[in-house]
Amino acid sequence: MGQFVYAMNVSLDLRIEQVPGDNGAGEWLRIDEELHRDANARTRDLAMIVHGRVMYEVMEEYWPRAPGDASLPGFMREYGEIWLAKPKVLVSRTRQSADYNTRIIGGDDAIEQLAVLRAETEGTIAVGGAALATQLLRAGLLDELQLTTHPSILGFGRPLFDDYDLPIDLELLDQQTFKSGVTLHRYEIRKEAD
Repeated sequence: MGQFVYAMNVSLDLRIEQVPGDNGAGEWLRIDEELHRDANARTRDLAMIVHGRVMYEVMEEYWPRAPGDASLPGFMREYGEIWLAKPKVLVSRTRQSADYNTRIIGGDDAIEQLAVLRAETEGTIAVGGAALATQLLRAGLLDELQLTTHPSILGFGRPLFDDYDLPIDLELLDQQTFKSGVTLHRYEIRKEAD
């Protein structure tokens, strides 16, 4: 059985966007070569990526062109290649088609379909998108948080989870500090039976 891992860049106050539409590209982020290479390695090791529609469209807009863009540094072109090759699932009620090794799951039973996908997949399945991660958390299907925390306090903006007001018991699995001051923490989400 696979594991759903919500991997996200966050501020110290657990915001993922300062203003609507920055989609993880805000000036508060400190994504340098060291951090990007770490993300490349983690993405390469994934079994699959599951995106909500908004996150998928952000990725789809930029990364397919990156491998052929000579103006980008090699580590960014490499990420584009990894993203293109990786099997992806787009969770959407509105999209009917997607390219780039992507299949679509939609409808009222999308979370049930993702539960089946998790049961049938070996390895780590990255989850991108706050709305999707919140739904998986509510369903008891989210296994891990991978928070790349940037040394900024935004004070406002979109939180890590949408409209979630229950305690979440976590177990620290690993932590790493980068030269830029960014930290990466991996937490297991402890289930009720633990």
